[in-house]
Amino acid sequence: MAGIHITDIEAAINYWREKKPSPDGVTLAPELRALAEVYALMVFYHEDEADETGFPSKALAAWRAWYDTTADTPCIAICSTSQGDEMCKGCGRTFEEVQHWPAMTPAEKRCTWRRITQEDTAWRFGRYADRALENGKKPESTDL
Repeated sequence: MAGIHITDIEAAINYWREKKPSPDGVTLAPELRALAEVYALMVFYHEDEADETGFPSKALAAWRAWYDTTADTPCIAICSTSQGDEMCKGCGRTFEEVQHWPAMTPAEKRCTWRRITQEDTAWRFGRYADRALENGKKPESTDL
């Protein structure tokens, strides 16, 4: 199983902070409390990832709600793996990742998103970034 990266937990926290702001500047929504507990433990133990199988159910539900607002696939409909490439020039995924994408867990997909964003070599981040936007598949930010 894949791990949920701390930057994704931060993004989920920010999503919930905007969706359910504190009424008094102190009180946190239940989703925020659940995510903040995991985040605090990760910081305390100097961990970058939390195993999705051991994620507390309330925190996982809050993370999944954020995840459901993100682009599902990095595909921009230029698949060079269909031409024999091991790494797709369009989206940056490996042949295996493209083939198994529907069966991958959300955390596995996010690990792939993180890798291709950090590599920043796929066409979706450069010459075809506009195509990614047109298809409703916003390019991930490169500030991971």
